Amino acid sequence: MSQNYTQTTSSNGTQPYEVYDPNCSKSETRELALELSKTITIVEQSQRSLTVADAIARMMEALGITHAYGVAGGAMATLWGSLSNSLLQVLNVRHESGAAFAATEAYFATGRPAVVFTTAGPGITNSLTGLFAARGEGAKVILLSACTSAPQRGKWAIQETSNETLPTEGIFTSGTLFNYATTVENAAQLPQIFRKLALGLSQPGGFVAHLSIPTAVQTSPLDEIPTYQGVYPSKLTPSKETILRAIDLLSEGPFAIWLGFGARHAAEEVRQLAEITGAAVMCSPRGKGILSEDHPQFVGVTGLGGHGSVFTYMQQQTPFRTLVLGSRLSEPTSFWNQALVPPGGFIHVDIDPTVPGVAYSKAETFAIQSDIKTFLQALLQHEHLIASAGIGAFQLPRPETQVLEPSTDSPVRPEALMQAIQKVIVEGSDAVVLAECGNSFTWATHFLRFGQPNRYRVSTGVGAMGHAVTGVIGAALTTNTKSVAIVGDGAMLMNNEISTAVKYQIPAVWIVLNDARYNMCHQGMAMLGLTGADPLMPETDFVTVARGMGAEGIRVNQESDLETALEKAMAFPGPFVIDVIIDPDRRAPSKGRNAGLAAQGVKSTPVEKTAVSFPNVSFPNV
Repeated sequence: MSQNYTQTTSSNGTQPYEVYDPNCSKSETRELALELSKTITIVEQSQRSLTVADAIARMMEALGITHAYGVAGGAMATLWGSLSNSLLQVLNVRHESGAAFAATEAYFATGRPAVVFTTAGPGITNSLTGLFAARGEGAKVILLSACTSAPQRGKWAIQETSNETLPTEGIFTSGTLFNYATTVENAAQLPQIFRKLALGLSQPGGFVAHLSIPTAVQTSPLDEIPTYQGVYPSKLTPSKETILRAIDLLSEGPFAIWLGFGARHAAEEVRQLAEITGAAVMCSPRGKGILSEDHPQFVGVTGLGGHGSVFTYMQQQTPFRTLVLGSRLSEPTSFWNQALVPPGGFIHVDIDPTVPGVAYSKAETFAIQSDIKTFLQALLQHEHLIASAGIGAFQLPRPETQVLEPSTDSPVRPEALMQAIQKVIVEGSDAVVLAECGNSFTWATHFLRFGQPNRYRVSTGVGAMGHAVTGVIGAALTTNTKSVAIVGDGAMLMNNEISTAVKYQIPAVWIVLNDARYNMCHQGMAMLGLTGADPLMPETDFVTVARGMGAEGIRVNQESDLETALEKAMAFPGPFVIDVIIDPDRRAPSKGRNAGLAAQGVKSTPVEKTAVSFPNVSFPNV
């Protein structure tokens, strides 16, 4: 077969088809063959009776989903086959939690919901941490899982998944984890299930759902093809009276704007409001870039990894009131610090009516339930009234910068690494940058400066290790551009998807802060005066690990090699790991976190240990 030929077959494997395109490379021709194979399969499906699994795959297509991430298993073999032969791109990853993190970041990178699929039993439980993060971050993700068929329940089936082995409440029912959850027992449920999914996905904010399909139900034939009725979304819009009241409150004195992740789609409106009124603007860690961090009215990031310039502003140019846009003001955003409460309290706008007034329950709060972009557009229609609330010309404090002198010493200073990332990746590309929890979060949040929204991702709700190291493949795959994860060695060892990136040639880059320890814990324990715990680990050669999986990598020991290594990674077409040996003694900017722990009663280890005795317990022979 010549260079530009490839062969594909029908789903029953009996009828070969030859694909040829003289303008395509071999790999491109394979992609054409795959698409043709899927088209052939869909035609063949229409010629036989469809199953419930086929109908669910079509349901996902109708919901606008293009990607599914998961780990297969026998209990969901039929559903796996139906998804694989649908229009969705199905990725077999290495761990179910990685699948959920990848789906979460795929949603934030594109705005499209994504599917996670798992087999029964441990497949479901492995995915829960990632789905917990999806719910906490506000993603739109649907879990499709298998469960034990009714006749086999209670008989110790392989990986039995029933109320005999797992709690029903919260996993298979709607609640804290899932906005919507149900078990599909027959095909007649599908149209109503579709409507509930479509309604949930059309609403502002996050939506995490779970459909569990018993193995026998997956193979059940359909008497008729379900009709899926569309749902048209509507935005939460504030009343005219609410807008005018907000203007009156803003006009009572100087005000600040506090941006959260919920304002990420309203960057232009935020800029207009700030410049019309002269208001100082600060943001949460997830809100970086909504207003350019180079803008003269930007005073800094609040919370974990944040800037002292925010407190300088609050102390020296105290606003009378703060307009909060799309933030829960959670601990990672505010540490609930009373210094951030202005005399007149807050005007708090959020799509979730339960959010305003919670973080600072004693502060006066005017709550507005609204989509942020819609609210600001309505506010800006009264530009002449808003302008009259202008603050005037003040020299606002700016986020602190650190000038580093060049060094040839080893290991690398984390600040120097961030400086190189800023130059090569933030300013030199349009890559999405994800930072893992821990010191990676604080270094990146504090030192990197973004000029556009939706380029920086951190998890502040759940903060699970393994989120960025696996989520990066979802961001890179769905945007088909470089995405970069700044991660610690602990997270990289816990859960990564390098092998998945190699299989699908996903252009992901991992920058590993390699200090052979859980360093946020190590430094935090020292600052709190706690001793005795051991956060150290053997140093890992992540370049060898990457190459062993089929990726490429480079180790950096000196700061002079940083920019060259980053440029090489960004130019490489496939997955790439940069293993940076960093100085573990450089203190990360995480004082707020340690102060918060101290405020909750975490104290230093006593010098003298009090002896504690326990009664002897004997166990009978079994």
